[in-house]
Parts: sequence; structure tokens; C-alpha cells
Amino acid sequence: MAEPKLEVPAELRDLAEKTIEQAERAFRMFFDAASKSMASFPGAGAEVSRQALIFTEENMKAAFEHARKLVHATDIQQAMQIQSEFLRSQFTHAGEHMREITGRVLSAGKPPTKDGP
Repeated sequence: MAEPKLEVPAELRDLAEKTIEQAERAFRMFFDAASKSMASFPGAGAEVSRQALIFTEENMKAAFEHARKLVHATDIQQAMQIQSEFLRSQFTHAGEHMREITGRVLSAGKPPTKDGP
């Protein structure tokens, strides 16, 4: 049995692509403003926050790329494959991000060590 094709009009795909681009521009402006704002905060806690912002930005970029791929899916099986790959990638990255943030938080909470005996 053949997989049914996704009958999505070209106009709707174009509209979806434009909407994704507009949302991506808005988020880029937000992340630029947030990064500039955070640059003025010194300290280890601010570094953890900056890293969290970087990870959030990476996640948003991945989500926009995922949305672009879904807009061009031609059948349900391809859409499900795209979704599966995205979720697998996000779970992997989430684990990496949590390890990184946890390491930074733990090292930020440690008192400085003295060199030598």
C-alpha cells in the first residue's frame, strides 16, 4: 500500500516558510539583545547564565531548521522520520547541555584553590 502524499498547497508552504523566517529574525534580535545585556554582568553565575542562553539559542536554531524540513515533507512517513531525527538529536543535546551547565554550576560554587603546598 502506497504512503499517501501530503497535499499541501504551495501557497501554504510559502506562507509557513515566511512565518518561520519572521519568527527566526525576532528570536535572533531577542538573543542579540540578551547577549549584550548579559555582557555587563560579571561573575561565575553570569557565565552560567550566558552558557544557558547559548544553549537556548542553539535549541531554537535547531527547532527552526526542523520546521523548515517539515514544511517540505512530502508524505507522513517522511514527516515522522524528520520528527524522529529531531527528537533524537534534541535528547542528545539536552544531555550534553545539562552536563555542561552542571559542571559550570559546580565549579562556580567551589572556592578558589591555592597553588603549591
